[in-house]
Amino acid sequence: MNESLPVDVADMLAAVLNGGTLVHIALRRQVPHLSVRARCTCGCGTAYFELDTSKMEPAPTGPGTVVAAESQLVTEAGECPGEVLVFTQGGYLSWLEVCSWSDDIEVTLAAACNWLQTRS
Repeated sequence: MNESLPVDVADMLAAVLNGGTLVHIALRRQVPHLSVRARCTCGCGTAYFELDTSKMEPAPTGPGTVVAAESQLVTEAGECPGEVLVFTQGGYLSWLEVCSWSDDIEVTLAAACNWLQTRS
């Protein structure tokens, strides 16, 4: 993974892009060229990416904005408080979004990483 990416972002991308599909393989090739342009200010951990698209081919996701990877979050108690989505635009990594479905459980990128590691 890209050492300039924050650890939580790098860990989450590794977790949700771990599939063997052509899309996931192509997106993993983009990660070393990725940097975080901005983060959501609410504390959820959503990250918006900057990527030099001249250095790689787009993933075969199709044109426009696409959810290229996703993972539901499941706590140790079996609750599903949210999900993590990886968006692409034109086949290039664009942003990682942390979505909360619960008012009772705080959903952050750090918590999401822990929940995904617990399931592994």
